[in-house]
Amino acid sequence: MAITAKQVNELRKATGAGMMDCKKALVESDGDMERAVEILRKKGQKVSAKRSDRDANEGYIFACGDSNAATIIELNCETDFVARNEDFTGLGEGLVKAAFEQNPADLEGLLGMDFGGETVESTLTSAMGKMGEKITISKYVREEGEAVVTYIHTGGRVGVIVAFDGADGVDIDEVGKDVAMQIAAMRPLAIDKDGVDPKIVEQELKIGREQALEQGKPEKMVDKIAEGKLNKFFKDNTLLNQDYVKDSSKSVGQYLKEKGPDLKVKAFHRIQLGSN
Repeated sequence: MAITAKQVNELRKATGAGMMDCKKALVESDGDMERAVEILRKKGQKVSAKRSDRDANEGYIFACGDSNAATIIELNCETDFVARNEDFTGLGEGLVKAAFEQNPADLEGLLGMDFGGETVESTLTSAMGKMGEKITISKYVREEGEAVVTYIHTGGRVGVIVAFDGADGVDIDEVGKDVAMQIAAMRPLAIDKDGVDPKIVEQELKIGREQALEQGKPEKMVDKIAEGKLNKFFKDNTLLNQDYVKDSSKSVGQYLKEKGPDLKVKAFHRIQLGSN
């Protein structure tokens, strides 16, 4: 049967697929709109299988939240070109909003949750058919607290959530952004030294001892030197002990105390595009 431009346009609006793909699907389905949609979805599934071994290390990090909770996802694709596409960014914004509202327990739960009448996983498969690249969600985090702030670094390659306690009377939007930018730039491993993985602590002590011995330091001084190097590690790699990037004369902990005597960082998450 003859396929009209109106039919093609209706299918394109309904699915977001390209004009030629819509026309081919309508021809194959003899003008049946539902069958045409299914054909386009199958095309997406074929794209998914064909590109399953591709690296999807580009993309964008999206955040959604309110004053007491926030969600971040990392939506990946194969090229920066697709990552800047309006269809891709629109998908990411819709997915992170749905994830925030539905609050799945983990990434697996996110992929299985409803999104516009189908699962998120199925939506991603359809998006592959439309965009012609592997599309995945690689990371999902959520945090709740007395006060929660999100920050997406320019270009969408780094995203941060920070949760605070003791925020009464504090301009938490300003302070939260300052702390989130610190986390984005300086990549702390933990809030304070107590939050550093014991395996990392032991590894740093081991490195410190080995370096001291290689430098010919007296053996009785080795442990003390290693402890000193560990304290330097804590200063460089724990949030409260880091030099505050906007004023290196003070630490982040001192900055927070100035802003509010009871203000504390409860938790933070830093997601970087393409990292493990």
